[in-house]
Parts: sequence; C-alpha cells; structure tokens
Amino acid sequence: MMKCILYISVAILAFAFSSCSNSDSRYNKDIDIAEKVMQSKADRALAILETIDPSELRADSLRAKYHYLIAYGHMRCNRSMIGDSLISYAHEYYSGKDVVRDIRSGMAFAWYKFWVGDTPGSMAMLDSLAGLPNVHDSIMVQTLRTRVLLGAAEYQGRELVPFAKRLEALESDTLRKIEAKYMLLTGYEYAGEPDSALYILDELIDYARKNRWGDKHFQFEMERAQLLTEQGNNAESNAIIDEIFRKAGPDNGAADLLHFQYAVNALNCGDTGRALRHLTIADSLAVGLRGEDDAYFHSYSNLIHAILDFKQTGSIKLTHINGLNNRQSERYNRMKASQWESERGALRQQNRALTLKAESEHKTVIILIVGIVALLVVAVAFWIIITRRQCERENEERIEALQKMVDEYKSAPSAQESEINDSSVLRSVMLKQLGIIKMVAETPTEQNREILRKISSIDGETNGELVDWENVFKIIDNLYSGFYSTLHSRYGSALSSKEEQIIVLMVAGFSTKEISVITGQTTSTIYVRKTSIRKKLGVPEKEDIVGYLLNRNRD
Repeated sequence: MMKCILYISVAILAFAFSSCSNSDSRYNKDIDIAEKVMQSKADRALAILETIDPSELRADSLRAKYHYLIAYGHMRCNRSMIGDSLISYAHEYYSGKDVVRDIRSGMAFAWYKFWVGDTPGSMAMLDSLAGLPNVHDSIMVQTLRTRVLLGAAEYQGRELVPFAKRLEALESDTLRKIEAKYMLLTGYEYAGEPDSALYILDELIDYARKNRWGDKHFQFEMERAQLLTEQGNNAESNAIIDEIFRKAGPDNGAADLLHFQYAVNALNCGDTGRALRHLTIADSLAVGLRGEDDAYFHSYSNLIHAILDFKQTGSIKLTHINGLNNRQSERYNRMKASQWESERGALRQQNRALTLKAESEHKTVIILIVGIVALLVVAVAFWIIITRRQCERENEERIEALQKMVDEYKSAPSAQESEINDSSVLRSVMLKQLGIIKMVAETPTEQNREILRKISSIDGETNGELVDWENVFKIIDNLYSGFYSTLHSRYGSALSSKEEQIIVLMVAGFSTKEISVITGQTTSTIYVRKTSIRKKLGVPEKEDIVGYLLNRNRD
C-alpha cells in the first residue's frame, strides 16, 4: 500500500515539474509576441500580456520580461501605473545586461515613480538614463522625450534646456524637431530668459508661415504676444493681438484668451478701466469657449480681478481669493477623477484578464489538483481502514468478554433474593466501571444494542427498552446516597419518567450522545428535555444541573 502511494506521489511531482516547464515555454512565446508589437500596437501587446498569470512564471528572465513589458505598455498607453511596483525588479534585472531593455524599463520605472508621487525620484531616474554612454539615437530620443515632457509639466527651466537641446539635435523627423524646439522655448520661458525664447519663437513663426500651418501660426503668435508682455513691451503685444483679431475675426476660438491678454497689458500700463472692460469680455466668452477648461481660465481671471479691486478700492475681496481657490480645487478634482477613471480602467483590464484566465484554465493544473486530491483520498482511506479494523478488534474483544459474563451469570445456581439484589448492584456497578454501557452507547451497532438488552434483562423485565430502569434507579440510590429516591419524592410530580431517566444518567456521568442512544431519543430531544428540567427544578441558567441537585440533597 505504501509503495503504491509513493509511486503516485512521484508521478504527480514529475507531472507538476513537466507542466511548469511547458507553461514557461508557452508563456515565453506569448511574451515575445507582445514585445515585438509593443512599439507599434501597445494596446494589442497589453491584451496578450493580460491573459498571463505572472505567478505561473518560474524563470527569473521570464518574470523580468513580463513585468518590464506590462509597465512599459501602461506607460505608452497612458494607463494607471499604480500597480506596476515590480518594474523595479525588472529594471534591476536588465541593468548593465541589455541596453534597450535597461533604458525602456528605466523609463517605465521613472513613470511609475511619477504616478505614485515621487517626482524627484522620477527625474533622477531619467537623468541617469540620459547620461548612459553608447546608446543608439533611436533609444536615447525616447528617453529625452520623456524627460523633457515631464520637466515641462513640472515647470522646469534651466534644468530642462540642455535636455531639450539634445532632443532637438537628435530628432530626425521634422515635426518631432519642431516639437523639441517648442519644448526648448518652454524651458527658456520658465528659466526667465525671454530674449532666447523670442528668438526661438520667431523661428517657429517663420516656419509655420512658410508651411501654412494656420493653427500653429496662430498659437505661436499668441505665445509671442505673451512673451512681449513679460518683457514690458505691452504696446507691441497689443499690436500682435490686433493683427490676430484682424486675420481670425472677433469670434475666433481663443478670443477670451486674447481679451485676457489685452486686460493684462492695460493693467501693466495702469489703465484699470480698460483692463476691467477686456476682463469682463474675456469672462463672458470663456463660458462658451472653454468648456471644462473654464475653471482653469477663471483661476487666472480671478487673480486679475483681485488686483483690479485692490487698485480701485485699496482692499482685497475674499470672494475673488475664494474663487481662485475653488477653481484650482475644481481642476484638481477633475484631474484626480481622471486619474481614478484611468485606474478603474486598469482594474477592469485586470479583471478581464483574470476572467479569460479562469475561462481557459489549463488542463494540466486541473489534473495536478485532481491527482493531489486522489493521493490524499487514498492516504485517508488507508488510515480509516487501519483505524476501523483496530477498533473492530477491540470491540470484538469487549463484546466477547461481556457475552461471557452474561452467560456465566445465567448458568449460575439461583440465590436468595437479598443476594440477588446485592449481586445485581455489585454487578451493575462493575459493568459501569468497566465502561461497557458507555462503550455500547459510543458504538451503537445492532450487535452492541443486543448485548445491552441482555445486560439489562439479567435482573428483570425491560419492557422492550435497552435498560431496566428500576434496577438503574436502585444502583443510583446505592451509589449516590439515595439520590433517585430524594429526586422522585421532591420532583416526581413535576418531572416525567423520561426526564428522571435523563437526570440519573447525567449523575452517572453519561454524555448527551450516550444518553440519546440508551434512551432511544435524538440528541436534540435530549437538549430540549434538559432545558425543560432546568425550568422545572429552578436551576439557574449558568449552573450545572447535577451539581445543583447534589448540593440540594446534601442540604
């Protein structure tokens, strides 16, 4: 038997190792496909990866590749990266081994840091990647784009400029080069270098004009008006705005921003009346033009209103300050809502992947589970068989001894009545002390019940019951100083015969289950009768019935 169990165990373990190897091989193919399409079809790559359970990946190389690609895909698709903490493991694995995966996993790691609020850590990671030597231009360009975009989002100036210059130099695509130049312009603006910013802006305006980029030309001209205002050239700034209105009309899509710039220029020149007129026009236009960005526009508008009020009245209105705070709060809440929605989307994707995994559960895993369960069943069955056989042998020996006692008693010569009674008590006590009745109650087989009937009928009629109760009552009286007689005299009118039987068996140390077998009642009935007994005798809820009665008898 044990050899059989051992063979089954070895077979299951061998199958398990084989299954693990096969799953790694299969997953490796899927992960390779995802990596090939990641740059062009990141959504498709993520869909492939989300069908894989990472806990089933055994090889370190495979786990690293999976966590690198899933995080990199989330970055490229602008999805939540809150759950991509294992990108740190993947980046550490590829560090110094594979330049491409080292940098791309590092970019994903930096973006993960940004998502969890560690912006300085994100910047430091990107700076270290940008400083790596002997990196192909196509890879370095991706790194610099991420670094520049993140730097611009954090309003970096001087720190941003060198990265933007490198990016512009490395970009081969014209549009990408223009974008890099604009980022460089942004860096100069934030660095407080308007002359450098204007120089670049003039180049961008010239390019947009030559290539008839209407929207870009419009955008760059507006940017120039703002820069001129920062230089103190308010009149020149107004002239540019006039020209924009002449070309684009009074109802163009940026009319509110243009009137706002008029207001700023007027305020800088000390013309508060003109500033207020243009600000009022800008406010009315923003409602229809800005949409969700209305709050963003008014966060600036309220600031100018506060300045104008102070200039006109010499005091600050809290309504404008509160309005500024509320607008910023609204924008922040929208941003957080967008982030939460992104995270919910990621969770939905994960749930979908789990559903797909559950629907396509591998047969090998199921077989493995079935095999283990089968092994446990065999082992438990083996143990039960051995235990049952041992118990049967012990019971057979007890029954044989009991049967011998019964036979010897029946074949003995008759005795005097007093002797019979005395020997009956002694014999019953001996049987109780030997645990025979308890043994029968614990193992209520038909054979054992028949033995109990024989024991009970030794000294009288049982009327079909397993026990001669009159004899039992006598035994209880002899053993416990007349307990039954006292019980019957005090409570006989209140207690039923069944309740008296239960009480004397409790006094003799029988359990509820054993009382159930001996009296032929269910255990639930015994519990109900015990509750009834407690009420009839007035036994407190938490006090033992037997102890209560024994104490009363002593009293």
